[in-house]
Parts: sequence; structure tokens; C-alpha cells
Amino acid sequence: MIKLEGIVKTYPGSTEPAVKGIDVEVPDGELVTLLGPSGCGKTTTLRCIAGLETPDRGRIQIGDRTVFSSDERIKVRTNQRNVGMVFQSYAIWPHMTVFENVAYPLTVGRIDKTELRERVHNALTLVGLGDLPDRPAPNLSGGQQQRVALARALVSEPEILLFDEPLSNLDAQLRESMRQEIREVQQRLGIAALYVTHDQTEALAISDKVIVMSDGEILDIGSPQRIYEEPSSHFVAQFIGLANIFDLSDVTSGVDGLMSGRCDIGAIRFPEDPGALESDEASLVVRLEDVALEPAGGADDDNRWAGQIISALFLGTLWDCFVDIDGARVRAHVPRTAQPKAGDAVTVSIRPEHCLTLLH
Repeated sequence: MIKLEGIVKTYPGSTEPAVKGIDVEVPDGELVTLLGPSGCGKTTTLRCIAGLETPDRGRIQIGDRTVFSSDERIKVRTNQRNVGMVFQSYAIWPHMTVFENVAYPLTVGRIDKTELRERVHNALTLVGLGDLPDRPAPNLSGGQQQRVALARALVSEPEILLFDEPLSNLDAQLRESMRQEIREVQQRLGIAALYVTHDQTEALAISDKVIVMSDGEILDIGSPQRIYEEPSSHFVAQFIGLANIFDLSDVTSGVDGLMSGRCDIGAIRFPEDPGALESDEASLVVRLEDVALEPAGGADDDNRWAGQIISALFLGTLWDCFVDIDGARVRAHVPRTAQPKAGDAVTVSIRPEHCLTLLH
């Protein structure tokens, strides 16, 4: 278990904290992702847990042990926190074999050779490198180097795992397979893991819970599905996935559980939200895959508008389309079988239940 309470960290020479009083809890068996743009404080948070940075104030707990507390003047040294950490740079020693790289953390302690060999063998087997202990490090592929780094983090039998952008140096296909392997290893061990990334797809795929950060603060916490389908703010909606965001005006309530209003593309109906009546700056969020493009005609019905395709880019699994509706642009992801073309007249359709209200 990892628990952070009121962590604040300001770097020397800066007047603005890199981390501004954040609270985080990761139960045993869960993988939680810190997601956000560069400079948002996610890596600083991770380094504070590992003991590589000292917070200005707050409290950090690993398992049932407090490893940092500004009030109680507790600061446990990094090598005594029982943390396994995998960095963005694999930090593989080029003059060592796979076995020697993985065994290195055990050589600084008192452990007999038989146990050392057994633990290294177990760690390598866990990450699928059990048959490569004698391979020189320079002869490893990028994916194999990442597995060595993971095995080295596991060999000390840590209480928690910390990952700092571990897949950013891999190509897209290898990233996909490695994130699945990391997830499977973490689940097999049943320990708490905190994972830092700026890649939204990675965060959604690998996490039990996603924490979205910006400017040293937590903006949203929830399951990947909840964060994607019900973002708490404009920033979260735009950072997690792709979305159309429409400003709302002239909002009125209805009698069928739907409200009416006007937005960039015209009159629109959406699920009832009393706050939208009271706010002067309400918006609607519509994910790209929830925008349907249909043959032209029938645009007078609710949530249907006449439009013309401006561009259609083929992305393999889908078409990425921009559509003009009376001077306003809507973006849509449509199935690859649709065969849209620039210049096509279409009807844009959005089901009311796919409109999410955001209040400023």
C-alpha cells in the first residue's frame, strides 16, 4: 500500500511548488497511474515516494510504515524503503550480463550465493528471460532491456513498484506488448504499483485507477472508464482522448429527462443537469466516436444537422473526419467501412445521452 498525505515539494530557486499538497492512496494489488503533461509534478511525486526527493511537508506511508513525515521528523533512507523502481532509461550496465545486472541490487547486502541465484532466476523467469542469464547486456533488444530493468526491480522482493515512463523509449508495437506484461506481473505479485506516464492510451489500458495531474495538482481521480466517459473538467476532457467541446447557451429544461440549448452547431438536446440552467459558461463534451455521419437528409430532427465533410483521413481502424456545419467544425471518428470523402454532404447525428455537461 502507498499513501501520500499533503505532499508539497518546491525545488531550490523556484517560488512555485512542483507538487502542491497532493493526497494519493494505492491499495495492495492495484496499479494506479499518474497521468499528465510534462512538468505537472508526476515524476516529482514518484521520486518523493522513492526517497530520491525530500518533500517540504506531508506524510508518506509504504505498507504499515511511515517513511516520511515532516511533522514527526521521519525520513527513511531510499535503500531502506523496500521499493522497486523502473526508470525511463533502463540503466543497464553494458559490461555486465543479464544475470549480473539483475543480481546487482542483492550484492550490496548480505545474502548467500544460493539464495542470490534463486532470486535472480525467479525474477528472470517472471519476466520471460529465464533462458538468457548469460547474455551480454549490449546484445539485448529494447524490449529485453526493459524486462531486465523490471527483473532488477523485482529481485529484492519490494513492497511496492514505481514506474517512471518505463516504455517511452520503445516502438509502438513493443510498448503495447510490454504494458500488458507489466500489468500481468504486477497482478501476479499482488502488490501496489504507481505508474507515471504522459501517454493517455497507456494509462487507460494498464490502470485500475487514473490520477490526472496539472501544475502540481490533482484534477481528477477515477477508473479509466469513468475518467474517459465523465471527465471532471475541460482539461481532463481534452487530455484524455479526443472530444468536441461546445459552448452552451439558451438552456431550458424539458419534461422527458432532457434539456435543450444552443451550441456552435445549432440547437441541441442533452441529459438533464440542473447546474446548466444556473451556469453562464456551461459546455457539452462529445467524444469523436459518438458523432455519427449519415447520408444527407433528415437533418430537421433532434440532434441532427446538415454538414459537409472537409477532410477524411484513413487511420487504419477508422476514418478521422472534420465536418463543416454552417461554419462550425465537428470532428468524428467513423468505421473504416464507411468510406467518407471530402466534399460529401452528410447528416451529423449525436444521441442526447452521448452529450456530457461540463460546468465552469
